[in-house]
Amino acid sequence: MNPFPCILYRDFPANGLKQIGQTLTSALDRTTPPEPLPVLFRADDIGVPSANFLRLLECFSSHGIPLCLALVPAWLTDTRWTTFNTYVDTGSSQWCWHQHGWRHTNHQPSGKKGEFGGAREISALRADLIQGRDRLKSVIGENFSPFFTPPWNRCSAETLELLLELDYRGVSRSKGEQSERAPLDDFFINVDLHTRKEADADTALQGLCEELHRAVDDNYVSIMIHHQLMNKAAFELLDLLLSLISQSSKLKGCS
Repeated sequence: MNPFPCILYRDFPANGLKQIGQTLTSALDRTTPPEPLPVLFRADDIGVPSANFLRLLECFSSHGIPLCLALVPAWLTDTRWTTFNTYVDTGSSQWCWHQHGWRHTNHQPSGKKGEFGGAREISALRADLIQGRDRLKSVIGENFSPFFTPPWNRCSAETLELLLELDYRGVSRSKGEQSERAPLDDFFINVDLHTRKEADADTALQGLCEELHRAVDDNYVSIMIHHQLMNKAAFELLDLLLSLISQSSKLKGCS
């Protein structure tokens, strides 16, 4: 992964926060849901207590918004988990600690990256799923939630069948990676905050606004976070989103 924030946050437009706020308000004005629309946040590549990650925990904690945290099992240690516990109550229902692959290692010889892609034998896929799950259970115990986010947000049909066989309760991929229909619940992502590919900041902001608007129109909002790629502007935007959600009668953070 490129260790630098995407162009949106390196050259954040002066009116960017205003545009995001107006986009969300405009989208909500067009809908009257019978119940508050659930908004899911999923943070990927979790395992190391970096300054950015601890700031992320504090941000969500201060707003009281739930967060799904995709833990890379090979990265997590007892010491790191203890550090997380000094910042938040890791056993709170606000947090959904779940599995993000095993080592976050690419095994595809060509094409798009994937740790659980079609290039691997089923026996290897099963072994890594079980090893990752067991590692997390040994470190975080009852805090483990049996959901699976595949690294790079994609996985093979064989992996999906294995997840069902191994009693996982759901998977979370990117919207557009559903060519293989999941035999279990798929909490797919449709808003990407930090791994945007646009060539300039204005276009990236427009793309993000369009994703948010479309997600509200579709009555399904699921937002992906990569804390390693966040800077001051990225945290300011996230703080705005969390504030708008917590203050809106039409939205509700969920996990």
